[in-house]
Amino acid sequence: MKIKVLIKNAALCTLLFTIASCKNENKVVESTPVDLTQYVDPYIGTGDHGHVFLGANVPRGFVQLGPTQPTQGWDWCSGYHYTDSLIAGFSHLHLSGTGIGDLGDITFLPTVDDTRLHKFTHANEVVKPGYYAIKFPESGIKVELTATERCGYHKYLFPKTNQSKIIIDLKRGIGWDSPAEGYLVQENDSVVSGYRYSKGWAKFQQVYFTAVFSKSIKGFKVSEDDKAYNEGKTVTNKTAFAELSFDTTDGEVIYAKVGLSAVSIDNAKLNLKAELYESGLDFEQTIAYANHAWNEELNKITIKTNNETNKRVFYTALYHSLFAPSIFCDVNGDYRGSDGKVYKDAPFTNYTTFSLWDTYRAAHPLATIIHPEIMEDYAQTMLHIFNEQGKLPVWHLMGNETDCMVGNPGIPVLADMLLKGYDMDNEKALEAMKTSALLDERSLGLLKEYGYIPCDKEPTNETVAKALEYALADWSIAQVAKKLGKTEDYEYFLKRSKSYTNYFDKNTTFMRALSSDRKFKEPFDPFDAAHRVNDYTEGNAWQYVWLVPHDVYGLIDLFGSEAAFTAKLDSLFKVEGDMGEHASPDVSGLIGQYAHGNEPSHHILYLYPYVGQPWKTAEKVRQVLKELYFDAPAGLSGNEDVGQMSSWYILSALGFYQVAPAGGEYVFGSPLFDEALVEVGEGKTFKVVALNNSDQNMYIQSVKLNGKPYTKSYINFSDIMAGGTLEFTMGSAPSNTFGVNMEDRPHN
Repeated sequence: MKIKVLIKNAALCTLLFTIASCKNENKVVESTPVDLTQYVDPYIGTGDHGHVFLGANVPRGFVQLGPTQPTQGWDWCSGYHYTDSLIAGFSHLHLSGTGIGDLGDITFLPTVDDTRLHKFTHANEVVKPGYYAIKFPESGIKVELTATERCGYHKYLFPKTNQSKIIIDLKRGIGWDSPAEGYLVQENDSVVSGYRYSKGWAKFQQVYFTAVFSKSIKGFKVSEDDKAYNEGKTVTNKTAFAELSFDTTDGEVIYAKVGLSAVSIDNAKLNLKAELYESGLDFEQTIAYANHAWNEELNKITIKTNNETNKRVFYTALYHSLFAPSIFCDVNGDYRGSDGKVYKDAPFTNYTTFSLWDTYRAAHPLATIIHPEIMEDYAQTMLHIFNEQGKLPVWHLMGNETDCMVGNPGIPVLADMLLKGYDMDNEKALEAMKTSALLDERSLGLLKEYGYIPCDKEPTNETVAKALEYALADWSIAQVAKKLGKTEDYEYFLKRSKSYTNYFDKNTTFMRALSSDRKFKEPFDPFDAAHRVNDYTEGNAWQYVWLVPHDVYGLIDLFGSEAAFTAKLDSLFKVEGDMGEHASPDVSGLIGQYAHGNEPSHHILYLYPYVGQPWKTAEKVRQVLKELYFDAPAGLSGNEDVGQMSSWYILSALGFYQVAPAGGEYVFGSPLFDEALVEVGEGKTFKVVALNNSDQNMYIQSVKLNGKPYTKSYINFSDIMAGGTLEFTMGSAPSNTFGVNMEDRPHN
């Protein structure tokens, strides 16, 4: 299995050599994919509250190299916001779309004096997948950046001066990040190495690096406070800065190749050697490699449409969906585990940045379709995290469990992969799910004791959201247990998955907090959306009554009839109310009280087919696709949340969405494109065709699967992965037959 990791790196080097030779011969490689990066606009989501990373990276790369701005605040969680006009440096690690800031590690800043902040305008920026460039008008310095999986590649053009400097800043971080210890050393006339330890959202993070410069360093000074520099000394403890000085002629370029590792400086050197030296590529060829890597991924879905805006939004969404989970191991297979230990020569590719509360809903179900080749590595990573910390990941960041958000979102992700037939140790996976669900932490002890989470026993609130999330995770375990023939486990977790019924108040038809003596909490305001202090998580009762994706028919029964359920669902998109002065900023992208800007709402549009009214899903999906996604910096209606917001768009634009948290039943909505060709692995493709499609013709009239009439309002994962053609015939009015009959509705 070690060979697997080495083969991946060999393939990387082969590709790099191929690009290099083709560049030199002015040819295009025969296998070069269609140029789809031209449709990517990296600025989408960098404005408003999108929190999207802007800079140079490759798909799922550990290194995400880009500008970091001095402003700290919620809209700077990625380190960059479109409205800002200052840059404090170029950091090698970033997050994308999160609601909490962290990382921003190992910052480089070129300067010609003592300036630590550069003014800039977007007119002087160039941004595209795998490449970032900026020219600073005051200093005349031009910065260009590109990256491989574990390395950053810098190109600095300086004016003629004897004051050219490159500052290495180990203090600067983003958001919650706080430096704990730094170390810098000049190894020879062109190499500087070091490490940065920090605390923050990731409770204890370690990043090691080595940087090789193309020009000899004239002077090397270090400091703990960026003020009093000491000539040629190393700094340990607290924080560290290094000032590297150079003499430069007018227009002289200095390159810096920087390797990173979470394990050691030696491994950072190993990564640098493998990815930037053994390939023999120069800066421009590395840009070409990054562009090629992005095109290979983007070509997994090719679409036909005359709407150029939709094409830009789609391919930018696909681009953003590929930032994470990100590689968290070195080229030799070493990685730092959740217990802080270094694991050597791992027989799989280890990953990090699992924003699972967000991504179990769409990002992972999308990945199971278009990234089958990495599912085994995801499963292995999750099971190794379980071995190292005693539970499946909740929100995992750089080898640290943050325990961010509620529920057990790692369970549906692992269960989904298992139920879809991806290779893993099934018995170990079930053990990991059961163990994680039967702990006493994070209100699980109360759930086991009472069968629900009493609001008067849980001091941190959010009891309704916690219980609903645990219920869908328990259902996922039950489905795995059923598949593996574990009857006792199946019955236990299926029963526990019904715990959501305790919260349903038939008088108000909302999910409400319940006390230990089984009384609904008073006072009750279904519009109140106080951030993380009410009974819901980043939401209110209007949004959370629908969070039963695992048992939609059970939820319908609680309402008493399909008609009552449908009337309530209809009202969600119309009702208006005051969410309160402390309303969560995450409750955004509102249509009535439907909040597309936050993940718990993402499945709601797809509930209408369960009551035989799929045309209403079509209307709402098209509205969201058109109004809440667009090609501008403010083109997202909420946080990107590490690919979830974009993944919803991708699946919905294809015409379907997975509602149940695991198992692979994708409910039809309204396909946006005339045709989409999806690579599903093993040389197979799944084509989605929408005949007579237009803005007005949004309603499915009939469906064919592989040329045969298909009456169901959903499709199974197995049918997608088998390859073939799904053909929709669209019309301008709702069909009174398609998806209406009970036997044609989704199962779960």
